[in-house]
Amino acid sequence: MYTNVLLLALLATVGTWLVTALGAATVVFFKKTNRNILNIMLGFAAGVMIAASFWSLLQPAIERAEEFLSAPAWLVAPAGFISGAAFIWMSDKIVSYAQKRVGGNSTEVPNLKLRRIMMLFFSITLHNIPEGLAIGVAFGSLYNGFTTEALMAAVSVAVGIGLQNFPEGAAVSIPLRREGYSRFKSFMFGQASGIVEPIAGVLGALLVIYIEAILPFSLSFAAGAMILVAVHELIPECQTNKEARPYFATMGIIAGFSVMMLLDVMLG
Repeated sequence: MYTNVLLLALLATVGTWLVTALGAATVVFFKKTNRNILNIMLGFAAGVMIAASFWSLLQPAIERAEEFLSAPAWLVAPAGFISGAAFIWMSDKIVSYAQKRVGGNSTEVPNLKLRRIMMLFFSITLHNIPEGLAIGVAFGSLYNGFTTEALMAAVSVAVGIGLQNFPEGAAVSIPLRREGYSRFKSFMFGQASGIVEPIAGVLGALLVIYIEAILPFSLSFAAGAMILVAVHELIPECQTNKEARPYFATMGIIAGFSVMMLLDVMLG
């Protein structure tokens, strides 16, 4: 039974990773020279991240804080949120410092691109860790009482997160394409952001009792990371053609937010 539960958690999270890869594969449809389309897709990615930060991360963190941690939600959620934003900020500072050590005080475009890529990749990857943990916890709970209802509930969690992962995969690969990276490299970064889910899923199933206790904090931590990247990097970058098309990228943000909100509310 123990092995079966771990295997189910692994299979479920491998499935959600494959959906992330499928979303990242949409980058093949976008050309580097089509700046308007890439800008609206960059806005779409920002909208997806903002909506996911609340409905996929902050809302469940608030709901689970008192249940799992016996701590007030007003303390757990802000603490995790600020910690996540601070982690990305510190990561950005470390990358900038490393660049200066290697290349002097150069501020060439490739270095700026590396900064954006690292921040974007870190934020989405951090977001996928608690999602993998959530799936692992759902399947790990079957060890203490395997029922059809519990199995279907765990499958529902995996399906819901899997569907949400499709736009999230695109949210990594398309901005990288926008920065000038090849379709293949953009895809590889996009799918790699989801590879942590199988690892976190198995870990969640193994340590289900202990992981449940830290899940609320980790959810809000990932939300803070995503919001910082969306507001600090993606939104300003997608507005580079604002004078010619004032609302073009903004409509992408609205569309991305709406799609992710719809998926989260319907499948939550």
